[in-house]
Amino acid sequence: MEEKPRKKKKILYIITKSNWGGAQRYVYDLATSLPRERFDVTVAFGGDGMLKEALERAKIRTVPLPSLYRDIHLAKETQTFFEFLRLIRSEHPDILHINSSKAGGIGALAGRLSGVDRVIFTAHGWAFNEERPWWQKTILYFFSWLTVVLSHTTIAVSQKTKDQIAWLPFIDKKIVVIPNGIRIPEFKPKEQAREFLSSKNDTLRRLKDTLWIGTVAELHTTKGLEYAIEAIGSIAEQFPELMYIIIGEGEQRKQLESLIQGHQLENRVFLLGFVEEAARYLKAFDIFLIPSLSEALSYVLLEAGAAGLPVIATAVGGIPEVIKDKKSGTLISPYDSYAIAGAIRNSLVDKKDSALVAAALTQHVRNKFSIQKMFDQTATFYVNC
Repeated sequence: MEEKPRKKKKILYIITKSNWGGAQRYVYDLATSLPRERFDVTVAFGGDGMLKEALERAKIRTVPLPSLYRDIHLAKETQTFFEFLRLIRSEHPDILHINSSKAGGIGALAGRLSGVDRVIFTAHGWAFNEERPWWQKTILYFFSWLTVVLSHTTIAVSQKTKDQIAWLPFIDKKIVVIPNGIRIPEFKPKEQAREFLSSKNDTLRRLKDTLWIGTVAELHTTKGLEYAIEAIGSIAEQFPELMYIIIGEGEQRKQLESLIQGHQLENRVFLLGFVEEAARYLKAFDIFLIPSLSEALSYVLLEAGAAGLPVIATAVGGIPEVIKDKKSGTLISPYDSYAIAGAIRNSLVDKKDSALVAAALTQHVRNKFSIQKMFDQTATFYVNC
């Protein structure tokens, strides 16, 4: 008797923005890793950014949601809710996998009202961790809790991300921790990486043989870049060969440019803007710096570890779950330019110890944070629904 072909499961991913951040990369990695003979995948999002382009290149079906964007506006939220309902009811997904706070809250409610078999929410961080008035944080706590309540399963990308909300009633057992995982990039050798990055700035081109500290981050207040720039200014005289290169783009560019000029660091600190596949060029740096004020579990931290770089990072979010201070990296307090300066100074003075610590981080990342582990653990919730 001939066996009937197995019906494909339909998965609908929804994410608020289509730029290229950690949450967008997560959606892309999952959507492109699923076996196409078993899953029918669609990704919906607001905007018209790099996620859309990457998914279309991978031949993943996409659906733009014109009303969906990050800022809060009551009339727009109502429009977005009904747009979600129409989308879900037209797609009839078996699994609705929602990502980011806004898409999560609206999507979880729309998914439940539409009778989706499995609503999964991935928490890439919580909006209540951002600098806001207390009353706004209280509202965000409530809606974050409600999103978890409405979802069948919530995936937290780090234990810290779970702990920040699991103390609220009725949700602890609904949250599982599945850390982000990476494909090891094809790293360019140091000289090639520096050649490429320095080609983006005439001044930097003349400084290829200096000491390079690097950061890859969106130019956003939560990334703490102003504290890193102030730290470089405080040790500039002691280390005249030290350069700080920031790869990334964002809303804080003008503010950071003013800060660089105010500290007279135009020949020391360079905003290179967005660089496609930036991870491939990480070996250009002598030290990697993550000065974030809030993180869940940073992809670029894992990539810098895989590249064998000494890493200095703030002890926020899931970062201490990757780095053990003085054993596999250096942890510092957020909002503290003096701590950043001190950690850079120590790393430059004791290069032998920095190399040993970097090697320990490389081994840890390659053993624990693979994309295959992330995919296998996540796919369990797709298969068993």
